[in-house]
Amino acid sequence: MRRARLGLICGIATVGMVFISLTSAYIFRRGLPTFQGESNTYVRDWGSVNLPWTLLAVNTGILVISSFSMELARRKATRQAALAPVTSIPGISLGEETNIPWLGITVVLGVAFLIGQALAWSELHSRGFFVNTNPSSSFAFLLTIAHALHLGGGMLALLWASSASLMRRPPEARRIAVDITAWYWHFMAVLWIYIFLLLGLAR
Repeated sequence: MRRARLGLICGIATVGMVFISLTSAYIFRRGLPTFQGESNTYVRDWGSVNLPWTLLAVNTGILVISSFSMELARRKATRQAALAPVTSIPGISLGEETNIPWLGITVVLGVAFLIGQALAWSELHSRGFFVNTNPSSSFAFLLTIAHALHLGGGMLALLWASSASLMRRPPEARRIAVDITAWYWHFMAVLWIYIFLLLGLAR
């Protein structure tokens, strides 16, 4: 578990540095004028982007709820690993446990979030904003798409953790898979809230 968490910390630090760099570029470019050769003057071409805030807020809620379901899955896996030595003793029963598929629920919510993001990008296109419309729209697409790609990596980790449960791997192995996936998923949720606030406050 310690080695797995160390690897996770290194991965999260790398992703964090990427988004810190994007944030710095976003803020710096927002206040930077562009030189126009035709008029031989500096002009501000940042512009504004009419983001679908209601849809993005719904997506945020979905991702936050998925973080809660992922945490419940993590706690369930930890509890099962801790009780495994006891339940393996013949004649010992701890009673029936409510078997709610928290990992499956998280997968469904993760897919719903990605679909919601695709709908948000489609809404931006319908409003006339594309990647190359202006620097502001370029950063809006860049930040949201970069987050979606990293969340897609989290979806693969979720499927890996789910397969560990379906393949009846040892409880401790399942615990490690779910624990690492859960902390990465929590990080993705916090990162999205940060991006959402950044796009809202730095308009």
